[in-house]
Amino acid sequence: MLMGNHTIQINENGHLFFAGMDTVMLAEKYGTPAYIYDVSIIRNNCRAFINAFKKQQVAFQVAYASKAFSTIAMMQVAKQEGMSIDVVSEAELYTALQANFPVERIHMHGNNKSESELEMAIENHIGCIVIDNFHEITLLECLLEKHDCQMDVLIRVTPGIESKTHAYIMTGNEDSKFGFSLKNGQAERALLQLQHHERIKLKGLHCHIGSQIFEADRFILAAEVLYGYLQSWYEKHGFIAEVLNLGGGFGIRYTSDDHPIPIPVYVEEIVKALKQYWQEAAFPFPEIWIEPGRSIVGEAGITLYTVGAMKDIPDIRKYVAVDGGMADNIRPALYGAEYECIVANNADQNDREVVSIAGKCCESGDMLMKDISLPTLKPGDVLAVLSTGAYGYSMASHYNRFANPPVVFIENGVDQLVVRRETYQDVVRNDLIYRSINRDD
Repeated sequence: MLMGNHTIQINENGHLFFAGMDTVMLAEKYGTPAYIYDVSIIRNNCRAFINAFKKQQVAFQVAYASKAFSTIAMMQVAKQEGMSIDVVSEAELYTALQANFPVERIHMHGNNKSESELEMAIENHIGCIVIDNFHEITLLECLLEKHDCQMDVLIRVTPGIESKTHAYIMTGNEDSKFGFSLKNGQAERALLQLQHHERIKLKGLHCHIGSQIFEADRFILAAEVLYGYLQSWYEKHGFIAEVLNLGGGFGIRYTSDDHPIPIPVYVEEIVKALKQYWQEAAFPFPEIWIEPGRSIVGEAGITLYTVGAMKDIPDIRKYVAVDGGMADNIRPALYGAEYECIVANNADQNDREVVSIAGKCCESGDMLMKDISLPTLKPGDVLAVLSTGAYGYSMASHYNRFANPPVVFIENGVDQLVVRRETYQDVVRNDLIYRSINRDD
């Protein structure tokens, strides 16, 4: 049975196999909740993007958007696959450095970069900073002067495009906290400020129109808008963009209602449109950068849970609680994200019932899935939620003081722990004892 990128296998005992391994065995070995990754899917997705660009015979960089899932092990895989990487914080940059990621292939994002974040980027000689606002230009100027060095940058712009996605993950429209507006002239002001700067080398433009986008037409429209401005700025100011970064946001399959196009199709259609625009241009074709994150790791991961309490409310709903929830996957509570799941220890059972999968956090909104059809469940069953590889681990919290789950990589039939399960000592590690000056105890 094919589900997304996964070939779902069920053995003679009715156990779900993922990446060639028995998920029930994995749940017993590592406990639940646990994030499990098929590394072969990660590698195949990286290669699909890179090979698609090579086929188009253009200069390019494919930068993994590490916010989707950032661990040292993931950075190592991205490095091995020849990816670049984008980071949005000191901690993400630190993670990449701990993985010995080539600094010249690291790009730094963020709408409110601090002085310390920019200084860390400068001191480690990363490849590029994507500038988001005028305040950041001032900070960067001072720091480059202090360190007596230069830095390559892109200007992040908002092309004014409404992408077909949830409002919380729409980033290219005019009303956005990210980037310089093209329409109101802010982007052009930034261009003129940086075009002939002594220490800041302006390489080109960046935009990101949103996430979980299923059509190439939105990216093509963004490219058309950016080309129009580049044409105008070339004629007015002689500016030639060496790099055009169209960001990420390529959709994946979470449920049967999702129909993403194949990775090579995104690349082919975008590059084909860009080549057509540049046929009339008097300036060279730029290097094309993109920033896939979810589309690299999303379908490569599953989360294993153990079923606990059940509550059947006649004529309303049957709740089935698991030992995780919004602390390890905030997406359903945050913006109604939907998933599919399989009963890992009873995957071939035919009798069905409609249930709602509840998390164990102290919030009514902690619901992983509502009103789905599953085999009859009982306490102790193992539930495998599919396509949780992006924005699960990276957005996990200590709400209710839950410890973060482990991360397990599987490759070539071998499972390896790459992030250990937190202990209660880990959760309270930074807590300090308060000693009141008014009390002796």
